[in-house]
Amino acid sequence: MIDIHDNDIQIIEKEIITTYDKKPCDYPDCDFLLNLRKELINRRALAHQEDILPDIIAFSDALTVALREMFDRAHRIWSSIKDQPDFGDKMELEAKCFLSYDYPALHPVQGDDRQDLWYALCDSGWNPLYEYGVTLPTLTLPTDIKMSFDALTGMDCPPPNWNEGLDQELTKDLHLTSAFHNLFDHTKFAITDFIYVRKFETEIHIEINKTV
Repeated sequence: MIDIHDNDIQIIEKEIITTYDKKPCDYPDCDFLLNLRKELINRRALAHQEDILPDIIAFSDALTVALREMFDRAHRIWSSIKDQPDFGDKMELEAKCFLSYDYPALHPVQGDDRQDLWYALCDSGWNPLYEYGVTLPTLTLPTDIKMSFDALTGMDCPPPNWNEGLDQELTKDLHLTSAFHNLFDHTKFAITDFIYVRKFETEIHIEINKTV
């Protein structure tokens, strides 16, 4: 197994948890620690990509299913409310998909402090590009009513692989989504933080502006 929890990383993670518990709103304090942790873990994990490839594939498949369910659910809800006159003059629906609120049960590193670490990693103050979930941008209706699922997931552009930063030959046939790329490249998550996730949370927000 790839060593992603040596003494250096444990020290960094302990400091992240301590800082988060002590100053949950003082977000800039932890930016350096999150970046350093991500760099150390990714450097080791990506040196042995063949070992984590099955989990990359399984995560990518589960993520795509979750996004499809979010996409379909958002459109079903929108179809059921868009013509209701009592809902106001202007209505907007925003759909977001997040990693599970619980620390991944499949992660090779487990412990009593893991959920606390997960809270810090998922905090949008410390991890600002995760504020709206795994996709950039979010699905907003009716603005995105003509957006296809392929467009939402970045699979409508050639070649639809989104494997920047990964071994190009090893991952050339994976057809990863833009959501995978967002988590891997833009957020503060290390790759081993999210590839063991198999459950996701969907949030649907409806805003109604009514003229009185």
